[in-house]
Amino acid sequence: QVQLVEAGGGLVQPGGSLRLSCVASGRFFGIYVMGWYRQGPGKQRELVATITSGSFTNYADSVKGRFTISRDNAEKTVFLQMNSLKPEDTAVYYCNAHLSKNDYWGQGTQVTVSS
Repeated sequence: QVQLVEAGGGLVQPGGSLRLSCVASGRFFGIYVMGWYRQGPGKQRELVATITSGSFTNYADSVKGRFTISRDNAEKTVFLQMNSLKPEDTAVYYCNAHLSKNDYWGQGTQVTVSS
């Protein structure tokens, strides 16, 4: 069992930056594929970025070059650095831990990009 707690959301102006963090409890954090997903108003949840145990990363086209996912296995934490934020990035951001057939989700953190 894995529990995930996100932090770092908030209100930011277009062009600004935020750094999200997700702290995991439980064992074997290092072997999980960790990811960030988001759900905007009236939209389905979508993939933002993932990072494997070997730190291979994958990004949605909409965030490539602006967002960076990273992980600290010793601290059981995954980060999402978000730069050059746009209003369309407004969403609830969810942390995900995936291993085999198991998926675990955090409670989400709100990111609002508005002037």
